[in-house]
Amino acid sequence: MTMFKYRIRNILLLLLVVLACSCASTIKVREANTTVPEQYRGQSIDTVNSALVNWKNFFSDVHLIALIDTALVNNQELNIFLQQMAVAKNEIKARKGEYLPFLNFGASAEVEKVGEFTRKGAIEKNLPVRESEAFPEPLSNYTLGLTASWELDVWKKLRNSKKAAVMDYLATVEGKNFMVTNLVAEIADAYYELVALDNQLAIIEQNLEIQQNALHIVRLQKQAARATELAVKRFEAEVLKNISGKYGIKQQIIETENRINFLLGRQPSQIDRASGNFMESVVDALSAGIPAQLLSNRPDIRKAEFELGAAKLDVKVARANFYPSFGLKAGVGLEAFKPKFLTSTPESLLYSLAGDVVGPLINRNAIKAEYNSSNVRQLQAVFEYEKTILNAYLEVVNGLSNIENLKKNYEFKNQQVDALTKSIEISNKLFQSARADYMEVLLTQRDALESKIELVETKKEQLKARVVVFRALGGGWK
Repeated sequence: MTMFKYRIRNILLLLLVVLACSCASTIKVREANTTVPEQYRGQSIDTVNSALVNWKNFFSDVHLIALIDTALVNNQELNIFLQQMAVAKNEIKARKGEYLPFLNFGASAEVEKVGEFTRKGAIEKNLPVRESEAFPEPLSNYTLGLTASWELDVWKKLRNSKKAAVMDYLATVEGKNFMVTNLVAEIADAYYELVALDNQLAIIEQNLEIQQNALHIVRLQKQAARATELAVKRFEAEVLKNISGKYGIKQQIIETENRINFLLGRQPSQIDRASGNFMESVVDALSAGIPAQLLSNRPDIRKAEFELGAAKLDVKVARANFYPSFGLKAGVGLEAFKPKFLTSTPESLLYSLAGDVVGPLINRNAIKAEYNSSNVRQLQAVFEYEKTILNAYLEVVNGLSNIENLKKNYEFKNQQVDALTKSIEISNKLFQSARADYMEVLLTQRDALESKIELVETKKEQLKARVVVFRALGGGWK
């Protein structure tokens, strides 16, 4: 056997040993369960879905639409997330560049003086380069050339890494969409809170007028000896209580306005709003579609899906670390100890070509640990994906039920307000004719005020519940 064949055989045997040692056991991870019921409870099977409606068409209040438009441009948290998207996009370019050849340009200059009583020094001292040129002392060296390196992506480690970066970027896109839908819902929630507070403040001021009139009558009755000082003080206390409550609501209005201003990314300022027709706001019906549409409409579900895809690719990348990597290196350039010799070719020409195979053989604990961790992270992504789907379905079910119950609640609350509003006038007449005592008047006014406040709260909750379902269905980001 010739020496060449002997070396080839040894190289092949070494490669087989490396490949055998590179084998890693595959960890089986179950697939995610994405099954959902065919329909929502109490809903018909209909693919018409309100989530597909543009949010500008979903809301009818022009002031609210203007606020959302401003927030989508100026909200700091959203803009921060947009920068994260840019980082994720640049990561794709970086991963893509890793499996392409690298070409570098280089130039160098150095000076070296070695001792004469050394092997290299003796050669430089006694060996002339040409008859007219001896080695200079100290010896200079000038290099100019190109170098190239390329890792052959045999096991698709680099390509899978790039695909994982793409998945991560798509996950950030869906994360941005999810942030947008939450931002739209949060502004709508705060806006309805604000107009509801305006209506509550108006109700308290109207009630104060009624109570002050009643207080005036009680004072007149006391002067006529038809009422006591106790009645006067009780009416005064009720008036003062509602005046105090009025300032509490004013503070809530300021805080709610500033919460909206914060979401809009601006300094505290007046929030334009339409509060006068709040109680006449119509709560339009929503089309929930079918649960399967959540998988494509909900940005958080799509985000979890892309994160799961990235986690699966990370497992493949971690597994590829067990296998040897193949690399090629090449270089071409000019080298001489004087600049004037750089152009003297072929004497100054240099070139190189090398290939290498590097693989883990002993002490692979770090690689095994990373591979096991990648599988664990993949399993976590599976659970996260399933949890997100389940949470989305339950949010829609709870929201639809809430809308229906609030509708019935509002109907009975409205009847209660009508009855108590009429009872105020009746109690005042009975009190003036001495057929009812002052406590009945006070309690009637108090109950009427509380019922009106509760009716405003119920209307607010109706509007907010509609927004909650719109967001839960995956609307608000289109």
